[in-house]
Amino acid sequence: MDVRYLPDDRSYQRFTTDELRRSFVLDRLFTPGAITMEYCDTDRAIAGGAVPQDVPLALQATKKEMAAAYFAERREVGVVNLGADGIVRADGKEYHLHVRDMLYIGRGTRDIEFRSVNSRDPAILYFVSYPAHASYPTTTAPYDTAERSHLGAMETANKRTINRYIHAGGVKSCQLVMGLTELAPGSVWNTMPPHTHQRRMEIYLYSALGPEEIVVHLMGKPDATRSLIMRNNQAVVSPSWSIHCAAGTKNYQFVWAMGGENQEFGDMDAVAMQDIR
Repeated sequence: MDVRYLPDDRSYQRFTTDELRRSFVLDRLFTPGAITMEYCDTDRAIAGGAVPQDVPLALQATKKEMAAAYFAERREVGVVNLGADGIVRADGKEYHLHVRDMLYIGRGTRDIEFRSVNSRDPAILYFVSYPAHASYPTTTAPYDTAERSHLGAMETANKRTINRYIHAGGVKSCQLVMGLTELAPGSVWNTMPPHTHQRRMEIYLYSALGPEEIVVHLMGKPDATRSLIMRNNQAVVSPSWSIHCAAGTKNYQFVWAMGGENQEFGDMDAVAMQDIR
């Protein structure tokens, strides 16, 4: 497992493009037949990807970074399927996930295993984990049952649907809040006007992009923004001081996951458009 030590809100301003990407972009999460994980020192978040093929993949703890007997000994996990049908086995029970379905796995779950229904057309399972001080039951969160909000407009190129799965009013968790936002055809902007989260960090994973399509992600302090070029199934880490918004060459979707002081979805520090530089 790779470890990311995030820079502070001043030093990033002197970084080259490569230094920014090494600090904030998770661009090697999905390897066929393997589990890949990235550990962030901020809020002790772990983001990972599993692409099971012929052999099931077991999610296991790492001694150096986690010092745990098993992965969810002191953690909770949110899993979303971005590929073909998959199965997550948690303590002997199987949970079937179609595309855009989520699964919440509670603290204390000893055995977690990822499988694809068809190894030649594998599931692409993305997961985010935070430390948890309370245990909640492992629960499926199907795409069709997500709480939806429709925001934006075609005139401003930001018409989008926010699907909330794991949150205070939905699937219960200790501190993880997780969902998926879909942009309508013809819309390219997300999270505008932007905001920061002083009380929690957030990770965006962009998907539904073709080989020739990109998303330009804006990050940094509102008066000192930087850009990151994001491609399909790449994630970007946003510390509490950074805005997180983007525009793409076409419509796309992104998985968002937050952890920190609270689970209030609306707990945001708005940034006025005239203050962005």
